[in-house]
Amino acid sequence: MKKLGSVLLISVLGLALFTGCTAKGTDDKTIVVGASPTPHGEILAVAGEVLKEEGYTLEVKEFTDYVQPNLTLENKELDANFFQHLPYLEDFNVKNNTKLVSAGVVHYEPLGLYPGKIKTLDAIANGATIAIPNDTTNEARALLLLETIGLIKVDPNAGLEATPKDVIENPKNIVFKELEAAQLARSLPDVDLAVINGNYAIEAGLNAGTDAIAKEEKDSLAAQTYANIVAVRAGEETSEKTLALMKALQSEKVISFIESNYQGAVVPMS
Repeated sequence: MKKLGSVLLISVLGLALFTGCTAKGTDDKTIVVGASPTPHGEILAVAGEVLKEEGYTLEVKEFTDYVQPNLTLENKELDANFFQHLPYLEDFNVKNNTKLVSAGVVHYEPLGLYPGKIKTLDAIANGATIAIPNDTTNEARALLLLETIGLIKVDPNAGLEATPKDVIENPKNIVFKELEAAQLARSLPDVDLAVINGNYAIEAGLNAGTDAIAKEEKDSLAAQTYANIVAVRAGEETSEKTLALMKALQSEKVISFIESNYQGAVVPMS
């Protein structure tokens, strides 16, 4: 009888554990997403309202750096993250041996050329100083923007890895002041112009759609290449949670919020 009782007890415990695991898997309707506060966290707040209507709860964990959101996602502490573009993610994977992929694009944040000491393109004098981001990705974007408006010409072979060394025509002898992206807005009183990243411009109270004298357009190579994505672990691109999150982020409600709230500083891609 003791033996039979032990077997019976083990069977009951096993059934309880099995049932508990199954319930957790099928009833898990919480989506945990890592994001930078602006504009990603703000956009996710609206997406959360859409997800709630579909029976999901969206939990947003904010990060102020570009490393931890990917490491935390890789460690399965997040279901997704939303703060970066694909070139950054691909470079991060190579350098950190992570296996993260894009689940789709949401928006892009145009780099803008903002007035500092001078207020118009016509006022650019010989030897003018323009501040640009010093990281590889955004420095090339800044130079290509300046090329688009006719200030310089960049070696076409440099492409999206261009630096000031790749400027092959500079008729106004522009001096490039390379700064960390986060410092660019604060540099405006000290330079003639500055090319500033979208998120840092927003944090400084600037808007590419209304304050910049030139900006990346939606059909530009940079906008297409550097659109902000939702990242997930490889193999989870079409999971139930991922599809629900992407549907919410690309919904009319979120698109309308982006267009009305940021007025050109953030541009939806869908």
